[in-house]
Amino acid sequence: MHSTYFTYKNQFYKQVQGGPMDSPLSPAIANVYIENFEHKALSSINLKPKCWYRYVDDTFVVWPHGLDNLNKFLQHINNIHPNIQFTMEVESDKKLTFLDMLIERHDDGTFKHKLYRKITYSNRYLNAQSHHHPCQLYGIVKSLTIRSIRLSDEESKNDELEKITKMLQQNGYPLTKIKSIIKKYINVAQKSTKTLMSPKNWLFYLT
Repeated sequence: MHSTYFTYKNQFYKQVQGGPMDSPLSPAIANVYIENFEHKALSSINLKPKCWYRYVDDTFVVWPHGLDNLNKFLQHINNIHPNIQFTMEVESDKKLTFLDMLIERHDDGTFKHKLYRKITYSNRYLNAQSHHHPCQLYGIVKSLTIRSIRLSDEESKNDELEKITKMLQQNGYPLTKIKSIIKKYINVAQKSTKTLMSPKNWLFYLT
């Protein structure tokens, strides 16, 4: 990690911060460092999140101590290292997007969740008429089906499956094949919702 040299326009440089791109060592080192960073951040403050779930560099947090203390918490973790600065998005109307999900909290403390797509989402996938092996074509149907089932709660699952059915038909996939794949994976295990919330808790994520 101390010998990261590279050239640019016939000039030699040495990287002095972070890890080199495309190095197989960099993700492992970054993850180890961030785990240590998280431990230091959470152990050095009195008011702590109710939950803290990180995926790479995005963190989903339940905060039970009010918005004023939430802003102080953000300032606290941004003071740990000058080169690691978090941004924060707080829930709006009890809703928050995190990765590929739209999460909504209920007053009884449970979560409602479904797939989230940006407004720029085009609904375009590999067309079924393209010259690819059938396992590649129907692997798309399979992956979209499993993703829809795993990331949607029971209330929104059927609507999501209807959406991907129409979307796949628009990309040339036969309805009978789509339905057979959906039927095959419809019983994929679902993650249960957890009661982590109360009406005074706040959802937010850091990136």
